[in-house]
Amino acid sequence: MKGLNNKFLEVDLNHDKFSEVPVPKEILEDYIGGRGLGVKLLSEKLPANIDPLDPKNLLIFSTGPYGGTIVPTNGRFSLVTKSPLTNGIFYSNSGGNFGVFMKKCGYDGILVGGALKEPAYIIIEGGKEPIIKEASNLWGLNTEDTLNQLKEIEGKKINALIIGPAGENLVKIASIMNDATRAFGRGGVGAVMGSKNLKAIVVKGGSIKVDVHNPILLKKYVKVAQDKIKVVPITRSSLPIFGTSALVNVINILGMFPINNFQKGFDERATLVSGEEINEKLTQEREGCYACPIRCGRLTKAGNMNGKGPEYESVWALGPNLGIYDLITVSQANYLCNKYGIDTISCGVSISCGMELQEKGLLNDPSLKFGNTSSLKKIVEKIANKEGIGVHIGEGSRIFANKYHSEETAMHVKGLELPAYDPRGTIGQALGYATSNRGGCHLTGYMASLEIFAAPKKIDRFTTAGKPDLLVLKQNQKAIEDSLVICTFAGWALGLDYYARFLKAITGINYDVMKLLEIGERIYNLEKIFNVREGIGKKDDTLPPRFLNKPLQDGASKGHIVPLESMLEQYYYVRGWDEKGIPKSELLEKLNIRFN
Repeated sequence: MKGLNNKFLEVDLNHDKFSEVPVPKEILEDYIGGRGLGVKLLSEKLPANIDPLDPKNLLIFSTGPYGGTIVPTNGRFSLVTKSPLTNGIFYSNSGGNFGVFMKKCGYDGILVGGALKEPAYIIIEGGKEPIIKEASNLWGLNTEDTLNQLKEIEGKKINALIIGPAGENLVKIASIMNDATRAFGRGGVGAVMGSKNLKAIVVKGGSIKVDVHNPILLKKYVKVAQDKIKVVPITRSSLPIFGTSALVNVINILGMFPINNFQKGFDERATLVSGEEINEKLTQEREGCYACPIRCGRLTKAGNMNGKGPEYESVWALGPNLGIYDLITVSQANYLCNKYGIDTISCGVSISCGMELQEKGLLNDPSLKFGNTSSLKKIVEKIANKEGIGVHIGEGSRIFANKYHSEETAMHVKGLELPAYDPRGTIGQALGYATSNRGGCHLTGYMASLEIFAAPKKIDRFTTAGKPDLLVLKQNQKAIEDSLVICTFAGWALGLDYYARFLKAITGINYDVMKLLEIGERIYNLEKIFNVREGIGKKDDTLPPRFLNKPLQDGASKGHIVPLESMLEQYYYVRGWDEKGIPKSELLEKLNIRFN
């Protein structure tokens, strides 16, 4: 298929062996690339009930047909694995440059299985055989120092996926850092890489160009898309000027900005950590991913430390969710999470779980107190190094809360900590959390775009009417975006009609919007039956109890709870699933899904 190299690099760490594996055309046409292709390969190759930290678990990194072309925001790529945090399917994507240069080295993806006996890293260089190099001197280093050392060894022009101490120590909220400042952040994927004794994957020197079916037509479509990105307010000004943290004031005003472990939805002090404050006080320069005209990233300096971000979710999780409104403290904690390789969302929400346990008298640790700025950085270090209370926080909020018989204090779905939108203030998003295959994720089906930002049309955020139908559409759409692979933010300006035109010009295959949505539906259903096989079912399609029976007491979302059960029944019907939330056999046949 044009737009792809049509092959993966398969790495067997048990035997230090590399193989080039072709990907059948029919699989590429049915799953495209990125998330979809990763999910397909994992479902075929991974036996049931494997412990996620077992060497048999796989890490599957993959790009899509857009990668390395002129399509705007094509620099992202995907990771699929089985999560040690949720014990289910996990998909993630990251930006920067690694995915494009992996493709330029001749591979659409890298499939890593097995485990090394000693720490090492993989080097993939264009025109040369991949090799594994010893990395005992890198083990224990933070991600920033590791990248610097790798550049000393392999040359400055490299891109690298790296784990920090958290991944090495198998912390279940560990991330894989992409060039030290971007992340495959969620689901404990860094622990999977750590369990394989794999410190890094390095790419360099690739020069293969993407073969495009009709470059003239693609150029024409891209010009129209770029003009659209330049005129839509969010992509023209909001994200470029303020970054993702522009959301802080908006979500707080709506009374759905989670405070103190989702116990409140509004606090007037939130403006102190807003995107406007970051832009004025911390930002040094803007930066962006490969081929990105939006450039929402921020290089910042906070006190005597500097780094990237914090993004919206990070500034919330490490700030107001902990009762902290000091921008320097929040930013420095964010930098440390990146250096140690820790997911900022799960980190912050698991810490806030501990703070609520402390508040309820179930835990005796003075450092875990809402508003305590002096201990936050030390807690992050303890998580990374598995020391003291950090041992329990690093297991994630579900296991942490269960240890103290207080499950209601864990703000998660399927084991994955919830992000910075209180579901009581956005009912469609609440249903999205509950039914997300990877757990507590807002991006799987971003209903907030409709309920809050009126893109493309404003709908009542408190009504249940039509929400299951719209959510299914958004979830299928996101699955195809993640498989193409393209940035979510491009979707504020562009739609599936643009994506279908790009894909047709690149591949020469007659994709249209309905075909893309069918592919998205196929991917979502395959993920679902993978989870069912692993014991994740209807009982897990739910929310923490406080969202179902405890209304918010202040702010613009005051008095609301989530009427989940009625929406869930309708959602299963729209999906073509049975009353237990399992895809029906006729649906699987229609979508050409075969799964053992």
